[in-house]
This record gives sequence, structure tokens and C-alpha cells, in this order.
Amino acid sequence: MTGGFSRRFSMKLMIPFSRRASRDATRGAIALLILAAASHLAVAQASGQSAATPPNAGPPNNGGNSQLGVAVQTQQQLATPGPALNPQSTTSQNGIDPSFHGSLVRGKATADVLPLTIDDAIQRGLQNNLGLILQTSNERQSNGSRLQSLQALLPTVTGGASVTVEQIDLAAYGLKFPGINPIIGPFQVMDVRGYLSQNVVNLNAFEQYMASKHNFEGAKLTAQDARDLVVLTVGNAYLLCIADEARIKAVQAELDNSKLSFDQATDNHEAGTSPRLDVLRAQVDYQSEQQTLISTVNQLAKDKLALARVIGLPLDQQFELADSTPFQALDTPDPEAAFQQAIKQRKDLAAAVEQTKAAEATRKAAVYDQLPTLVASGNYGDQGETFNHSHGTYTAEGQLSAPLLQIAKTRGEEETAGAQLDQAKAKLSDQVQQVNADVRDAILDIQTAAKLVDATRSNVDLAREALSEAQQRYKAGVDTSLSVSQALSTDRQAEDQYISALYQHNVAKLALARALGVASTNYKEYLGGK
Repeated sequence: MTGGFSRRFSMKLMIPFSRRASRDATRGAIALLILAAASHLAVAQASGQSAATPPNAGPPNNGGNSQLGVAVQTQQQLATPGPALNPQSTTSQNGIDPSFHGSLVRGKATADVLPLTIDDAIQRGLQNNLGLILQTSNERQSNGSRLQSLQALLPTVTGGASVTVEQIDLAAYGLKFPGINPIIGPFQVMDVRGYLSQNVVNLNAFEQYMASKHNFEGAKLTAQDARDLVVLTVGNAYLLCIADEARIKAVQAELDNSKLSFDQATDNHEAGTSPRLDVLRAQVDYQSEQQTLISTVNQLAKDKLALARVIGLPLDQQFELADSTPFQALDTPDPEAAFQQAIKQRKDLAAAVEQTKAAEATRKAAVYDQLPTLVASGNYGDQGETFNHSHGTYTAEGQLSAPLLQIAKTRGEEETAGAQLDQAKAKLSDQVQQVNADVRDAILDIQTAAKLVDATRSNVDLAREALSEAQQRYKAGVDTSLSVSQALSTDRQAEDQYISALYQHNVAKLALARALGVASTNYKEYLGGK
């Protein structure tokens, strides 16, 4: 309250005194007190707080102000639901990894203004979004681990060749024969050989491979689910920019209305039919709308930068939004039927199932680590003094080994694997319920936002009618500019709430598509309605 009073006092000092400065100086303090009271009333109405004067207070028999009171009361009820208009509101609440707000920039900015549709933005996001690129890399990494585990079940074949030149002293080994030179050689041996090794029975290696296989399948499903998250993130950023543009148009219209009221108050004051206070109040409203317009334009520029970051556009590339998303109703499905559909389609849920299977295979591998293993190995090669004087040689071997005393190791592996399996099962159970909650939340948000759109659209009409009537009454001299100022504030609030409701409805439809696991394939259907 004190801040509002200080702003008005500063503006008062900046305005030159009229020819009737002596009289204005006398009533200056009274005017400031009245202006402060008017500011308090406007702030109380905009914020939904109670004030000493009811929202529809005004001169007797003022039908326009009665409707204005209804508009203010409705706005107070609509001010709370739904996310605020800021870039990270929806995505942060849904717990999306921050990497999905980044991207790889491909190409350089051009001098042309790029027309960007929501389809173009989503396709760019699916190509350049950092979150999707990282998930794809994780998929490749999991595939590499799977192949490494598979090698333990496949034959291992190696080859080698050697040339050995040797001279032996038999006396060094205690071999002495009369009449025989103890020095033998030098002589050479050439050997070309292939080696084969194969696990015949190794249940531990088999279960380790199965675990890596399930982890790879889970990584593939997670990468597919990342496409839905990209669509949700890009769609939210694009819809936010659309909301910003709508707000700019609304604020510009409010600015024109406040300029009209300011000019009217100035003319009336110069004609001697209204006090200086009306001019001050109208000028404050006009300058406030100018500040709001500056702030809204700046917010659009920042949100467009955020959109460019998500889809991989150079930040200095100029672009304009080529699509708008007017309100289109969506027939929401039955929550239980939608949940059953999501169970079948959600890729992140399927990935959690694969991770649980991987944990189960790891537990089995820990148990099988104490069982015997059977390995077959052998080699075959050509050996001789030279290749022309050589002969084939081979070795075949079967080896059975079993752990005899590794109680602590085996017990530790089983405990660790069992705990990981319990965690995986608990996470899967919770994720199923989270999917259920996502579906139901999205359906509730769509239904609520649709009602908000209807209510706020009606409220905008009420506020505009109240503003028009207040301006006409002031022009006719039967009301003060305070009613015009209040009507301007309510009209701007009604426009903001309507734009916010449209934004919430469209984002809720995208959230439902993501909750059902079809955002990357059916987002057009959900944004366009059914």
C-alpha cells in the first residue's frame, strides 16, 4: 500500500501545475489522500482481498458497476486454479529432466524471419533436443553392455603364430652324459595355432546376459518415452509463447482504452468539469498499462529464447509463431478405461517392467554363482622346424570347476541382488499408480480448464461491458474517473485469466496425450480436439 502511494506521489510532483495552482495547492493533500484510498480499493479488488467498500460500490443506481462487482467476484474465484504463465511451470511440476530444456544447435542463424509452426517446432525438437539425444546414447551404451555379456556364452576363438630359437644347456638341469656335448642347439621351432574356448555349462553367465538384455530393452523403451517428453516440453513452450502474444494484444487494447480515458479526463479538466484528481488517476492507469506492455513484450522475447533452446534454433535466429491454438473442446475418456489404455501404451512403464526383469535375472545369477561350471577348450596348429618340415598338433581339454568355500561372497551377492529386486518391484508398483494419477490429473485439468475457459470468456464480456458503461457515464458527467479506473483494472484481469485458461486447457490436453503414452504420435488430435 505504501509503495502504491509513493508512486502516485512521485507522479504528482512530475506533473506541472495548472493556472489555478493556488487552489490546487490548497486541495493537493486532500487529492492525494483520495487517490491513495482509490488505489487501495483497486488493489484490494484485483487481489481478491476484502475492502471497506464493496466491489460494486459507486454512485446510486449504477447498473454498470453492479455488473463490475459480479466480474470482480468471479475473477477472485478464478484467480487461484491452474499454473502461472511462466516457461518452467508445467514441465517442472511434472518432473521432466532438465536436459529436455536444452538442445544441440545445428546450422547458423539467417537474416530472414522464420515462420515456425507447432509441427515444425516439435519435429526440430525430436531431432535436436538434448534429453532425447542423451537417452538415445544410453540405449547404445546398454546395447554395448549386452553384447559384452553375450560373449561369455559364445565360443571364443583366438589365433597366434610364433617362431622360437633356442639353445639348451643340459648340465644346467643336472644332466651329464659321458661323451655327449651338454649344449644342444641352437634350434628353432615354428608354430601356427588356433585356440577355442566355450562355456558349456555356466548358468551365472547366462543370467548375467539376460539381465543385460532386459536392461537394453528398458533403455530402448526409455528412449521411445523420451519422444513423448520432447513433445510435451516443446508443446508447452510453444503454447506459452502463444499466450504471451495474446497477452500483448490484450494489453495493447487496454493501453488504448486507458489513453482514451486519459485524454477524456484531460479535456474535462481543462473545460473545468472535473478535478485534477481525475487526470492524475487516468495518467497513472495509462502509465501502468505502458509498463505492463513493456514487461509482456520482454516476457515473450524470453519465452521465445526458451523455445529456441528446446528445439535447437540459434538464439539469434528471428522467428514468428505461425500457429494459434483457439479453444477446442476434447471429449475426455473414462478415467479407468484411460488408465488401462495407458498401462498398455506407456513406454516408461514398460521400461520399468524390463528393469524389474533385469533385477530378477541378476538375483538368479547371484544364486547360480555357487554352482559348478564346465568349460571346453582346445587348440590346433602346425608345428615344426620350418613350415616345410612341420606336422599338425592339437590339444583338447574339458574343465569342470566348482567353488568350495566362498560363503561370504555368495551371501553378499544374493543380499545385494535381492535388495535391488525389491527396490525395482516397489518402483514399478509406485509407477503404475503414478501413471494412474497422471491420467486422472490430466482429465481433471482438462475438465476444469474447459469450465474456466467458458467462465472467463463470459467474464471478459462482462468486464468490457462494465468498462464501456463506466466510460460513457464518466463522459456524461454522472460518474467519476474512479469507476473507469476500476473497470480498466478488472478488464485487464479478466483478459489475463481468459488467456491463462486457454493455455491451461491446451497444456492439459498435451499432458493427457503424454499420460496415455501417445503424445509423439497423436498430439495433433489432442490439441485439435475430437
